[in-house]
Amino acid sequence: MLEKAIKKEAIIAEYLTGDYSYRQLGVKHGIDFRKIHSWVSKYKGKIKPVKQASKRKEEAAALPAEVKQLQAELRKAKLHNEVLEEMLKLSEQLTGIEL
Repeated sequence: MLEKAIKKEAIIAEYLTGDYSYRQLGVKHGIDFRKIHSWVSKYKGKIKPVKQASKRKEEAAALPAEVKQLQAELRKAKLHNEVLEEMLKLSEQLTGIEL
């Protein structure tokens, strides 16, 4: 199960680097490109559970636009950081060299 999660995260990271499209990754890894799109969307937080989405809408209505923008930038920075950390972990695993 851990290997499957690592492979899934590696595919998401590959897509987020911008070097491959969903279709290219699907062909490369033998996975339906729509499934990869779903993974990336969930990882980016585009798909939210219904309860959380409605709660966030209520909270967001009360926040000024500037705060919303800063929160969006923070989420993006956190995602970028997670991708970089996963890439480092994968590099360590593949090369056997601790970074």
